[in-house]
Amino acid sequence: MSHRKFEAPRHGSLGFLPRKRARRHRGKVKSFPRDDVAQPCHLTAFAGYKAGMTHIVREVDKPGSRNHKKEVVEAVTVLETPPMIVVGVVGYIETPRGLRTFKTVWAEHLSDECRRRFYKNWCNSKRKAFSRASQRWTSDEGKSTIESDFNKMKKYCKVIRLIAHTQIKLIPIAQKKAHLMEIQVNGGSIADKIEYARERLEKPVPINKVFGQDEMIDVIGVTRGKGFKGVTSRWHCKKLPRKTHKGLRKVACIGAWHPSRVQYSVARAGQKGYHHRTEVNKKVYRVGAGYHQDGNKVVKNNASTGFDLTDKSITPMGGFPHYGEVKQDFLLLKGCIMGPKKRVVTLRKSLLAQTSRVAREKINLKFIDTSSKFGHGRFQVDAEKRAFMGLLKKDRVREEEAAVAAAAAAQ
Repeated sequence: MSHRKFEAPRHGSLGFLPRKRARRHRGKVKSFPRDDVAQPCHLTAFAGYKAGMTHIVREVDKPGSRNHKKEVVEAVTVLETPPMIVVGVVGYIETPRGLRTFKTVWAEHLSDECRRRFYKNWCNSKRKAFSRASQRWTSDEGKSTIESDFNKMKKYCKVIRLIAHTQIKLIPIAQKKAHLMEIQVNGGSIADKIEYARERLEKPVPINKVFGQDEMIDVIGVTRGKGFKGVTSRWHCKKLPRKTHKGLRKVACIGAWHPSRVQYSVARAGQKGYHHRTEVNKKVYRVGAGYHQDGNKVVKNNASTGFDLTDKSITPMGGFPHYGEVKQDFLLLKGCIMGPKKRVVTLRKSLLAQTSRVAREKINLKFIDTSSKFGHGRFQVDAEKRAFMGLLKKDRVREEEAAVAAAAAAQ
């Protein structure tokens, strides 16, 4: 290799090669937490949808730190997480080459949003998927086969996982096809795991049964796609001087004469974004409940705190941009996560024992911002805006129309 005028470290990490489009849209859990039979049976993963971001105010509880007992403002991500429906149980046996599926038992009833996942063209299909599997639950012979499968799983399997799907119909997304995933059951013996799974077939699993306040979790998903990009954008290489012939957003030398090929480590143009990524150690600031009925009243008060008693929901004024209103259960995660709005992300329990001060810190939220995200939001709730702005023209027109309609009805 020839000499260079200035030495410099390489641009871009080779640890993420190949930088190509992800094969799957939903993040895949490639490693589940290590099982501990001493713990009770519990689930280790969940799926949610990215709604948007906001900020919170909290008091730091970190003795010895400069910020101890001081208020800080931090960015948080809101993930909408409707309850997942369990539709199957799968058992794995250990082989010299790793885990292998041994038996799979499907539930008797699968919703249309789940069965859509198994078709390319739902509207033109016969929609017969799983009709034979569901018939096993109605005949005596089928029931004995199911019992036999569960008994064999108890005898031979080392890992038990649930098959669950999201309820995509409950969130403001046009897609009708639910996302399906396997969730490993940890804790207890194999027999305990199978009983735990059987009890939950066809039942919803809420987010608060999987994750809790102040927990450190991992987020797995696919990043925002950027398309085909050159080396300056894709690898952040230095631009060439202004007068360079045939363009300056290039790599000046892509290699020596020998070896007479371009090496893999040389920055080249290609796909940027839409890569599968895992981000670890995201702290849960709140596990929020969705809208629910209390007698005759719909309770939406899920963004108030002990210091801010305003009756408000987590949805900012005007809704989350490019998403809408969050009506289901949600998670508040510290910081940002990968992907655009509406992207499905997989949430996983941490693989490590969390012992750091950040992980053990108790979070006490003082304020959650719900001002409009379309520009510079000024008001937290609609009532605050009306009190400040007074009666708007559209409100006056609405009142006049209502009065005219009432008068016409009275006649």
